[in-house]
Amino acid sequence: MQDYHEFLDEILIDATTLQERISELGVEISQDYKDKDLHLICILRGGILFLTDLMRQISIPHTIDFMAISSYGVGDRESSGQVRLTMDLRDPIKGRNVLLVEDIVDSGYTLASVLGLLGTRKPASLKVCTLLDKAERRETEVPIDYVGFVIPNKYVFGYGLDLDEFYRELPFIGVVNEEKYTPPDH
Repeated sequence: MQDYHEFLDEILIDATTLQERISELGVEISQDYKDKDLHLICILRGGILFLTDLMRQISIPHTIDFMAISSYGVGDRESSGQVRLTMDLRDPIKGRNVLLVEDIVDSGYTLASVLGLLGTRKPASLKVCTLLDKAERRETEVPIDYVGFVIPNKYVFGYGLDLDEFYRELPFIGVVNEEKYTPPDH
C-alpha cells in the first residue's frame, strides 16, 4: 500500500480548520432545530467521520440513522448518475425533521436522487448538511442548507473520503496528485 505522502499534492483543509467549522455548524444546527425533533441521516461510508464529529457539536437531543447508496462502479472515480440504494433506513421518517449529512456534493445527481427518495417518505422537513461542496462540478441543482467548505474541482481524500477505499482515517482533507498515485491491486 502506497504511503499517502507520496501522492499528497496539498492539504486542502487541515484538521484544526475542519473541527472549527464543524463546531460552527453544530451551533447553527442546534439553534435552527431548537425544540424540534431532529433526526440525522448519514450517507455511508464517506459521511461517517463528519457525522460523529458533528453530532458531538449539536447541543440538542437528536437521533441518527444510516443509509448506503452506490452511484459509482467498482474502481470508478466519477459518479455514474445511476443511484442504487444498498442499505435502507432502519426507522421511518414520516413527520420527522430530517437533516441529511453528506461528505461531499459534486455533480448533484446522487443527492437529488436521495432527496427524491426521502421526500416520498413524508418527513416534516428535509434539509442537507454537507462537509464539502464542489459547486463548480454541479450538473443538477440541489438545495444545500449547511455547507462546511466550498472547494475547487480537485480530487480529494481523507476525513471519511476514500481513495480506492483507503485513507478515510486521515484527520484532514488532502488533494491527490494523480500522476504520483498508483491504485492498489485488490
